[in-house]
Amino acid sequence: MSAAQNAEKEPIIFLDDISVTFKTRTGSLLHPNLVHAVNNVSIKLMPGETIGIVGESGCGKSTTANVMCGLQSPTSGKVYFKGQDVTKRTADLRKQMGRVVSVVFQDPATALNPRMIVHDQLLDPLLVHKVGSPAEREKRINELIGLVGLPKSALRALPGQLSGGQRQRVAIARAMSLNPSAIIADEPTSALDVSVRAQILNLLTDLKKDLGLSMMFISHDIQTVRYISDKIIVMNHGQIMEQGPAKQVFENPQDPYTKLLLGAAPSLLHPKLGE
Repeated sequence: MSAAQNAEKEPIIFLDDISVTFKTRTGSLLHPNLVHAVNNVSIKLMPGETIGIVGESGCGKSTTANVMCGLQSPTSGKVYFKGQDVTKRTADLRKQMGRVVSVVFQDPATALNPRMIVHDQLLDPLLVHKVGSPAEREKRINELIGLVGLPKSALRALPGQLSGGQRQRVAIARAMSLNPSAIIADEPTSALDVSVRAQILNLLTDLKKDLGLSMMFISHDIQTVRYISDKIIVMNHGQIMEQGPAKQVFENPQDPYTKLLLGAAPSLLHPKLGE
C-alpha cells in the first residue's frame, strides 16, 4: 500500500477515550466538586468526512470540539493528529495544528476584531504563519473573499458594517486562509436569522465538496446536522449515546435519547433548504 493510500486511511484527528473534568467553585478547597463534561469519548475524523455532533446545551459537544482543535486539553485519554500523539501540545505542535485545523465559532460578531477591516482580518493568519510574499498574500485574500461569495468591496469594511451572514462568511474565509484539512464548526448558524442559515450551510457544504475538507459540525438541531453530515454522533451528559451514518441515525434511531431529540426539536433550518 502506498503512502498516499495509508494517509487516506489515517484519521486527521483521533480522540482516544478522552474525558474532561472541571473543578467548580463549590465544595471545599481540598475536596472541590467536579463536573464531568466529557466521559470516555472516542472519535475518528477521517479525510473528507463530515461528522455532526448533536445534543442539548451542556451535553459536552463543544468541549469535545475544543479538545479536537487544541483549545482544551483532556483530563485523561489521548489526542492524535495524523497519527502523532498531541495530547501534551508543544508550541510547535500547536502551530502545526493551527495550520491544518481551523475553527468557525458560533457568533461572528465576537469572533472578529471590531476594529480591523476585513482585509486585515484575512491577512493576519497569513502573517502569523509567514505564508507567501506580500503579493501572494494579497492574491490569497482576494481568492478567499470570492470563495465565500462576498464582493471585493467587503475587504474595506469593518465587521459592524456587515450583516450577520456576511460576518460569518468572513469568519469562514479566515478559517480557510491557510488551506486547512479540517474545519471545526461550533454552532456556526445559531446566531443567524433563519433565512440566512441555509446560505451558510450550503456554503460549508460546497467548500467541503470542492476542497475535500473534513469537518466537525456542532449543533443542537439534529435536522441541521443531518443535512450537512456523513456521520452523526448524539451526546448527552458528556457521553456518546448513539453514532452512525446520518441516514441510519435519522431514519432508524436506536437510543431513546436520539428518538427524543428527533421528536421534540423542531428544525431550525429554512423550510426550503432541502428542496
